[in-house]
Amino acid sequence: MALFGGKARPGRVRTGNAADEEHLANFVKSRAGVEAYLEPRTTVTETTVVLVAATGEWTRRRVQGADAARRFARKNGVPLYDVGVVGYRPGRQASQPHGTAAALRASRGSATGWRSRSASGLARRCR
Repeated sequence: MALFGGKARPGRVRTGNAADEEHLANFVKSRAGVEAYLEPRTTVTETTVVLVAATGEWTRRRVQGADAARRFARKNGVPLYDVGVVGYRPGRQASQPHGTAAALRASRGSATGWRSRSASGLARRCR
């Protein structure tokens, strides 16, 4: 039995849906200087996008894959960075209602908040 009376589906990871995309779009529309970070699928979570505003406020939602994240970023005019290539920009995330900067970094395995696999990867973004 799942929470709130829903049916549990063991072994199935939930993907993004229209409500997730609507939340992300509202976040972009209501804040300035938003950047998007594409996080790869993990064993417990599908592909996610983290949106970070210039103020440091951030939110994370599931998306239906990397292609859906790219379409969302193009449609909403926000830059999209692949966390596996460029990492998170240091100092962008602040303590906000959605979580703390340390929690965001820890949830993806980065103690410093900045992971880069190559120096040239710093300038690369998802296209």
